[in-house]
Amino acid sequence: MAKTSTTKEQLKERIKELTCLYEVTSIIVNCDYNNLQKCLQEISFRLKEALLYNNDAYVEIKTKDYFISSEVLSKNMVSISSDLYVSNQKEGVLKVGYPDDKFTESDFLYEEKQLITKIGLEIGNLLERKNDLDYEELLERKVQRADRVNILGEITAGIAHELNTPLTNILGFAELLKSKFKIETQEANDIDKIINNAIFTREVVKKLMFFACEMPQQKVFVNINEVITDAIALLDPTFKKHKISYKLNFSNPTIYLRIDTIQLTQVMFNLVLNAIYFSPPESIITVDVTNNVNGVKLSISDEGDGIKHNISDKIFNPFFTTKPVGDGAGLGLSVVHGIIKSHNGTIKHMPNKPKGTIFIINFPNL
Repeated sequence: MAKTSTTKEQLKERIKELTCLYEVTSIIVNCDYNNLQKCLQEISFRLKEALLYNNDAYVEIKTKDYFISSEVLSKNMVSISSDLYVSNQKEGVLKVGYPDDKFTESDFLYEEKQLITKIGLEIGNLLERKNDLDYEELLERKVQRADRVNILGEITAGIAHELNTPLTNILGFAELLKSKFKIETQEANDIDKIINNAIFTREVVKKLMFFACEMPQQKVFVNINEVITDAIALLDPTFKKHKISYKLNFSNPTIYLRIDTIQLTQVMFNLVLNAIYFSPPESIITVDVTNNVNGVKLSISDEGDGIKHNISDKIFNPFFTTKPVGDGAGLGLSVVHGIIKSHNGTIKHMPNKPKGTIFIINFPNL
């Protein structure tokens, strides 16, 4: 196919290309980063209009997150392209093509090839700025969450201290009052309800104090296999009640770690009881404990419904729970998170296959 040859036609093409660059720059400057798809669509449209044979042209922008095409590709194409780089890493490609039954690569003007390269660089810069903004927002959310948790920790510590004295009095006087009534009477049963509810409330207060880091730690160098085995053994009746079995695997007969044994037991109780609560009958909960030169890895996996994506970043927040009212205070996982953090460890969760959740805890060797 013949190319433009007159000075007037060549000048017209240069004006189209310069106009395209100006328009693309304006689109990027005014881009709404919450609607990046629209910006890329506008860029592809402007680029298509700038090409010599724009009625036959096809423009495609492809990255790991976006796919933009000027039209449905129905023919084999002859094309030229420009790689899209974000932070010096290839993240996609900008491709321009014509139907190969009418055109060859020689039909692309030299200036068009330069234009595509320049726009590819601009798109890469746009994607990089988007990544930077997303990272800044993530850091800001983390800082805000840390501030909220610190404030909440101070509040809950005060609440816990204020509640401990009246709870102790309620339990003590309830026990004295119960001794004045015969066993199995209505009065004795009512007092038992007072005692049981006071004990439940005391456990919530204890969790609040764990969360607020008010419980003193007593770290000792112990074989955690024994601590974990004992914790699971205490939960054996609960496993049987829910018709759930468990597997306990250790990479070595003895795995030593400097840790607060009571708090490790608390971690096991909270995570395993959660796993039992969300697991169906006849399923298996697996506890794997492995160690290496860097530390200890503890994994607890279940076969429940798993954690939904829309709440995955909230499950460690204090007072957040998906359980019905009365089944949980929403402190279990926040307590676990606080204990692990106080041991310089980390906790994360991931989907189990084919279904369920795996909580993975890493403790460093200290």
